[in-house]
Amino acid sequence: MKVEDVKVVGVLGAGTMGSGIAQVCAMAGYEVVLRDIEERFLERGMENIKKSLSKFVEKGKISEDEMKATLERIKTTTKLEDFENVDVVIEAIIEDMEAKKAVFRELNDIVKREDAIFASNTSTLSITEMAAVTRKPENFVGIHFMNPVPLMKGVEIVRGLLTSEETVQFACDFVRKLGKEPVVCKDSPGFISNRILMPWINEGIWVLYEGIATKEEIDRGMRLFTNVPMGPLELADLIGLDIVLAAIETLHRELGDKYKPCPLLKQMVRAGLLGRKTGRGFYDYTKK
Repeated sequence: MKVEDVKVVGVLGAGTMGSGIAQVCAMAGYEVVLRDIEERFLERGMENIKKSLSKFVEKGKISEDEMKATLERIKTTTKLEDFENVDVVIEAIIEDMEAKKAVFRELNDIVKREDAIFASNTSTLSITEMAAVTRKPENFVGIHFMNPVPLMKGVEIVRGLLTSEETVQFACDFVRKLGKEPVVCKDSPGFISNRILMPWINEGIWVLYEGIATKEEIDRGMRLFTNVPMGPLELADLIGLDIVLAAIETLHRELGDKYKPCPLLKQMVRAGLLGRKTGRGFYDYTKK
């Protein structure tokens, strides 16, 4: 398939990543079918898209008419059957291998187009394993966007064991059409981004856990020392501590003890202190 052939993109999952992916696809002129399992998730996702687009209007990056046109290109549904006529599927559901494989198995019998591209936005899980349950594993690829999707330029293109070179090239061309920059890598736990980023965050949590410095000094120090916009604890709160833990546990399971998650991270997830999305994580956001 060529990028010029794509008319409709199906996005699975209307959470933070899925809604962001739907937004950038619609902004690029594609018709988008956004699917989630419950209407309330779709409503929340569309509300996030509207807020994001409104900020683009406020900054003069798009017009009111462009915002309206973008929203009109996004159709929401709870029915997987509505993916029948999509050209590209991008999955952005929970980071659970069995859940992802289950939905791709269903799509095998739903998506009509024989050369349709199936992609996963997973941040750590095996592209090769997901591809194995699809009708054409050579047409399966990892397309890992960064959060927040509308603002972050880099996108990981992950080549599974059986992913064809044509599919990799398509994925690169597709994300460029979305205004992004592709970075290609092989299928390996955490790929490039989380293989490096998650240990950095985890080590920041260990430093706090061991009492070496306060959370404020850890984050301030890393901003000053490395010129990053956010320290490890601030970034963990933005990503979501549950998502961070799941990613680190995958790396630990696949790559060994040097990726062992800090006990403090586990405790905070068990306590429901997940960061910005719950109002409290390493920092308290209810006071702001």
